[in-house]
Amino acid sequence: MPTISMFYGILVAMYALDTEKHHLPHIHIRYNEYKAVLKIPDGEVLEGDFPIRQMKLVQAWIELHQDELMADWYLASSGQTPFKIDPLR
Repeated sequence: MPTISMFYGILVAMYALDTEKHHLPHIHIRYNEYKAVLKIPDGEVLEGDFPIRQMKLVQAWIELHQDELMADWYLASSGQTPFKIDPLR
């Protein structure tokens, strides 16, 4: 699973050809022992659990990078490697 961004200890990844389970554009996030799957471009939680503070950071990052995330989703859903996206600063 390619990591497309990393900030404040949060890893953001997007699997290639990951359309079977969720059927919607989404990202996978990890922070310590927490994992979640968020829909893009709105940041809705599809699965998992995440600390509130870190979730707000990820959702702000999604808001800033909606277009890039959707472009990466189309690449990944067709089997291509998604591009890296700038971290939240």
